[in-house]
Amino acid sequence: MGKPTKKEYEAALTHAAHLREQGEDVYYMAKSLLNINYRMKYLEDVLAKADLYLHSGEGAQEHAELVKSIEKAEEASLAAGEEDNDIHPW
Repeated sequence: MGKPTKKEYEAALTHAAHLREQGEDVYYMAKSLLNINYRMKYLEDVLAKADLYLHSGEGAQEHAELVKSIEKAEEASLAAGEEDNDIHPW
């Protein structure tokens, strides 16, 4: 399956937002797309911080930034009202 172009992706997000606003998202596809887009931003930040950490010689500050980024991504992945009770090794 091919990746959508930036223009196609933006059109899909716009249409998804419209479906949600109009209450026409009967199969929750628009909700799912909008949620994935929201979470993707956090995951892309994790990837960038991991890359920086690995290329910095595994520095302490870069490690701390990576950990914060992972925690934010985990929080963004929780459903409304859901709590993260996992114990992290860091």
